[in-house]
Amino acid sequence: MDYTIWARTDIGIKKTINQDSLSVRVFDTVQGKMAFAVLCDGMGGLDRGELASATVVKAFMNWADSELPLLCYYPLGENIIRDQWKDLVYNQNAKIMKYGQRQGINLGTTIVAILLTQTNYYIINVGDSRIYEIADKIMQITRDQTVVAREVSLGKMTPEQAKRHPKRNVLLQCVGASEVLRPEICFGEIKKDAVYMLCSDGFRHEVTPQELFTYLNPKYLTNSRVMKKHTDYLIELNKKRRETDNISVVLIRSS
Repeated sequence: MDYTIWARTDIGIKKTINQDSLSVRVFDTVQGKMAFAVLCDGMGGLDRGELASATVVKAFMNWADSELPLLCYYPLGENIIRDQWKDLVYNQNAKIMKYGQRQGINLGTTIVAILLTQTNYYIINVGDSRIYEIADKIMQITRDQTVVAREVSLGKMTPEQAKRHPKRNVLLQCVGASEVLRPEICFGEIKKDAVYMLCSDGFRHEVTPQELFTYLNPKYLTNSRVMKKHTDYLIELNKKRRETDNISVVLIRSS
């Protein structure tokens, strides 16, 4: 399995600070090529969300640089990835919370991260940034940890109502501002010739799943030049439709 990557973040049309942070890289390991990406959306309603998001991205990329090469000398198991990522996000939650208490501020961030090996993917999620798999269809892998998503799952709200509800961005938890974290961690088999997309909520509010499928279809995203062209188009489309949030996306194409 080989991987082609692309990423972009945009401040958007309204905010003065970009509180999104992201990083993506392809690694050569003893088990073959792997791709690792992390994307965090700092909380717009809290202070210094850009610091929280950048701190968590840095911590996860440090893990990929230092711990992942060592893990690759042994069979990668779900339990070791789960345990290390949980410890990492718990430690970052405590670190950011203590910093906020010392400074007298509140700060926090979402996180989605994905590791793609030669056969499997591993995902962690806190908040409402998302990871999708785009192949013969578009499928959201992560589950939003929001008030409206909970209401939809309980049958108290329809998906259509949730899209425009005034509390659509209210999170149930985030890294740095939650006393107790329950990260979503999931695993699965990688599809060849598929696109794995990480995005902040600003990238998906004003575009439809069908538009995402059309422009991010792996049939067309055969190189980074096309990836750039299509992500630029979708970001500008969001801005044209008056999306007010920061806008960020990471693409990983398997081949």
